[in-house]
Amino acid sequence: MSSQAPVRRRTVPQIRAMKGEEPIVSLTAYDVITARTLDPHCDVLLVGDSLGMVVYGMSTTLGVTLDMMIAHGQAVVRGSARALVVIDMPFASYEQGPQQAFASASRVLAETGAQAVKLEGGVAMAETIRFLVARGIPVMAHVGMTPQAVNVLGGFMARGRSRDAWPAIEADAQAITEAGAFSVVIEAVAEPLARRITETIAIPTIGIGASPACDGQVLVTEDMLGFNDRVPGFVRRFGELGADMDRAAAAYAKAVRNRDFPAESETYAERDA
Repeated sequence: MSSQAPVRRRTVPQIRAMKGEEPIVSLTAYDVITARTLDPHCDVLLVGDSLGMVVYGMSTTLGVTLDMMIAHGQAVVRGSARALVVIDMPFASYEQGPQQAFASASRVLAETGAQAVKLEGGVAMAETIRFLVARGIPVMAHVGMTPQAVNVLGGFMARGRSRDAWPAIEADAQAITEAGAFSVVIEAVAEPLARRITETIAIPTIGIGASPACDGQVLVTEDMLGFNDRVPGFVRRFGELGADMDRAAAAYAKAVRNRDFPAESETYAERDA
């Protein structure tokens, strides 16, 4: 009988309680293998709608569907055991109102086994967040640069560089806190504003391009692993797996052309041993 304690998945209250105590580690994941690899190191695994760009080659996240998020969310839940799994609500799955948001979010949690959803918006989404939380759906909010509003914003641009822009973003952060969000992603805002929000609101802030002043950080995993040549300036590469994959594919192609493979029977004998 094993004496090893079972791995327990992080909970929403545990993540909320990390505010000001311990930095929250978060990365994106879209599949079983990535989730299994990242899980021991992360407090939160985010199934981001960024998968539209990273996995499917879209130019924005706007074409991502609820079915796509559910399918990838199921894979990440299967591949993880420790991290809290949060799934993005895709564009047009919640903006119509609280009832639409509840129908979409309840389906996401019921069909994936994830623990929370994430949606973009501040003051405009406060009523929806309050409605969801009151009905048992934990919500991570997202303010600052909101990718689903790319057409309104005019592109993927940093927010809050001018102090004139601070009050609106601060109001967004305060509104989602009061509505019951358990944490908030702050994307692409100036460091002084990120620090001010982090020191002001009662829930953890998770930055992406918003400086180390936040209570935690999240990155698109493929960016930090070096799979993408063009990445935002705030991304630090912690690996060069893109180059490694290229070398491995080249070595494989060479082996195939040279017929440098073991006999089939030997291969299966080794695999089944």
